[in-house]
Amino acid sequence: MNGLSGLLDALDASPWGATTGRARREAAASRRPLYTPEERLRRDTTPWTLVQGVLAPIQFAVFLVSLGLVLNFLMTGQGLAVATASVVVKTGLLYTIMVTGCVWEKVVFGRYLFAPAFFWEDVFSMLVLALHTAYLAAVLTGFGDGQGQMLLALAAYAAYVVNAAQFLLKLRAARIDEARSHTGLAA
Repeated sequence: MNGLSGLLDALDASPWGATTGRARREAAASRRPLYTPEERLRRDTTPWTLVQGVLAPIQFAVFLVSLGLVLNFLMTGQGLAVATASVVVKTGLLYTIMVTGCVWEKVVFGRYLFAPAFFWEDVFSMLVLALHTAYLAAVLTGFGDGQGQMLLALAAYAAYVVNAAQFLLKLRAARIDEARSHTGLAA
């Protein structure tokens, strides 16, 4: 079967590898682990990894509290000041984790943003930052009413949840890569 597959691959002149499954096989064969051994060593030895590991759950806990306060305001019309303060605190933590994350990425991958291993997470992080910053701008300039501002905060929070999921999936992929490399199954 392998010989026939190799013969078909040699004869396949289709520019669309998916027509023969070639694209999937090539992607699986050429899949690069998330970290090279050197990058993994830098990741494991930099204090910025610990900083990220501490800040991420703190930010998530603040997000959960703030989300409750924002939803409470939207449902009852009460508590705008405390909801606003909570979103401002969450945004401050977001800025902190983004700046320290950029430093971490520079130490591990040699660039502050958009390292290939985290490109799409960084792209989506820019949307998260833009929405949180738009919220701050709306509050500081008095643009919109409290309800509109809190709806903007919810949009920022929705983007944050997607981005957090991206990073959790990346963490899972890193653990799978490391398990494969320790068992000799690395691609």
